[in-house]
Amino acid sequence: MNPVRVSGIRIASPLVAGLVWSFIWLGIGTLVLSVLLYSSSMPESKLLSWVFGVHGAASLAGGFTSAKRSGKRGWYIGAFTGLLYAAAVALIGFLSQDIGFDARLGLLGLVAALAGAFGGMFGVNAGGGSVRR
Repeated sequence: MNPVRVSGIRIASPLVAGLVWSFIWLGIGTLVLSVLLYSSSMPESKLLSWVFGVHGAASLAGGFTSAKRSGKRGWYIGAFTGLLYAAAVALIGFLSQDIGFDARLGLLGLVAALAGAFGGMFGVNAGGGSVRR
């Protein structure tokens, strides 16, 4: 008997796959922060460090995914994924909310690049495709 296969989408580019997973984790983190903000008495002004944490976690997940799919140069492709993620978030923020360019965007780029590189280092070692002997 043949197993039932459900057709799924396989993204060929490791970089695009990492960006997709970054935005999935960004959505999850945003929902968690929204529930936290709604259910507690925390003011919105105290949310900045949590927002950078969500962006860092999303970039870490994207760097992990892209480096795992790539199988080589983990920190490099992870950091590049993080920088592309930060650029996409900055572009979306600029176009939708008219957010200006300031020091927070530089900090976002730094956090995303470092977290992506860190995730890339773990991701390239988690991939089973490139075993060295």
